[in-house]
Amino acid sequence: MNRTTLSLIAAATALAAVTGFAAVSAPDSADTTATTKTPARLPVERSSLLCPAPSSSELAETAYTSFTPAGTDGAGTGGTAELAPSVAPLDDATAADDEKKDEKDGEKTGDTAGGDGAKEPAADGADAEVKPFLALKEPGKPVSGTKNTSDAPALVGTATGRLAPGWTTQQTTTVTGGEGRGLFGTSCTPPDTDFWFPGASTDDARQDYVHLTNPDDTAAVADVALYGKEGTLKSDTGEGIPVPARSSVPVLLSTLTGEAEPNVTVHVSTRTGRVGAVVNAADEKLGGDWLAASADPAPRVVLPGIPADATSVRLVVFAPGEDDAELKVRLAGESGTIVPATAAETLNVKSGMTASLDLGDVTKGEAGSVLLGPAEGAGETPVVAALRVVRGKGTDQEVAFIPATGPVTERATAADNRAKGSTLSLAAPDGTGKVKVTASAGSGGGEQVVKTYTVKGGTTQAVTPPVPQGLKGSYALTVEPESGGPVHAARTLALTQDGVPMFTVQTLPDDRGMVSVPATKEDLSVLK
Repeated sequence: MNRTTLSLIAAATALAAVTGFAAVSAPDSADTTATTKTPARLPVERSSLLCPAPSSSELAETAYTSFTPAGTDGAGTGGTAELAPSVAPLDDATAADDEKKDEKDGEKTGDTAGGDGAKEPAADGADAEVKPFLALKEPGKPVSGTKNTSDAPALVGTATGRLAPGWTTQQTTTVTGGEGRGLFGTSCTPPDTDFWFPGASTDDARQDYVHLTNPDDTAAVADVALYGKEGTLKSDTGEGIPVPARSSVPVLLSTLTGEAEPNVTVHVSTRTGRVGAVVNAADEKLGGDWLAASADPAPRVVLPGIPADATSVRLVVFAPGEDDAELKVRLAGESGTIVPATAAETLNVKSGMTASLDLGDVTKGEAGSVLLGPAEGAGETPVVAALRVVRGKGTDQEVAFIPATGPVTERATAADNRAKGSTLSLAAPDGTGKVKVTASAGSGGGEQVVKTYTVKGGTTQAVTPPVPQGLKGSYALTVEPESGGPVHAARTLALTQDGVPMFTVQTLPDDRGMVSVPATKEDLSVLK
């Protein structure tokens, strides 16, 4: 038998295997002749999250809350959801020594975790076994833990099975004194290869670090580019930053360039591998917070969740494409949409340059959201954007950041809500929208509560969210659309400390717990 005949037989066998698998995997259907079908919406079977190292301050206290919404159709049974320290694999002896040290440290500092304390394999297949810091046991009930040491590591986590769809973890750090004191909150992020952070700074008054966390067992290489009001900031050290396997690297932005600018856009991209990225911004006078990545570039963006008592709001916008953007700036408040008196008729954003606009106390005592879209007659130029929001006056000021975020298309969740201090902002930029909000059971007990809200088109509704009956511990809020137009959401967590109105704002992008899976069928015509 010659080589050509063998090749044809091998090819036919491979194709038969592929078509046979497609037939086995295809959804049941009486229509076996249709050539196209609507993709099925199925729950994800695996999710990954990365939490940055919280703080180097000796006064830092960090709370973690991990949660998966209940009731995901088709999620099945079984699965795990664990967060473990992001450390490179260790040999068994070193791992054992470190585990004993961790136990002693936990006794001294009062660190607690929601896991069962058993030693388990690390997430993402690391060779070394690492004790999970936080382990979720079931959907619908959050688990919480604390870390009160200045050397708390970044966390890497994976959820599988019924715990994967919508898995969310909140990291909230309170720093009670020193530079950068404040409430630092962030939703732990999935790994990716591209991030935009408008609203960062290389100014002398700021200490901004971009934290790069690698969840995988192979090294990643990242590029960090900075853009100011005149374009790219010169940098000799922002390219080719190595991020070792299962490790986290903080990069001080001011060390990447000699140019000090108050408003900077940071672009993180990877050459190899993937990372989680988030910016820790600390101001010597205004405190600090985490700056999460903006939603993907789009011609129209929504920035929800400006508190009613905001004393200063600054808008920062960047156009990453080749075209300039002419934008109309509007404020959606409780009663309708207006053009703020502090905004010009249009905001011009040059390609590759960062533009900023100080809006002052734009909300005038009403909670609101900023809406950006093309000015009349302008082109559809994609942009990224974020807000820097300040509350308080004089020495009692605190800052937080609100990046642009997409609408809740199927479901979104904010973890770590408390009995007091949480505010849910719902913005409907177009038509009226109705959403269902579920307050989960508490991490220490309580029963879930469900409430619906109708948000009129062109307005922002800020509400005190429902609180679980008999709440003990912290709880999660889940938002799901019911009807009408798109709704964008954000959660504010406020805490007053020594007269300082500390707060943090987390936007609620869709949790992407469901994915479209194309239908397939057997098609032997490919063999012809």
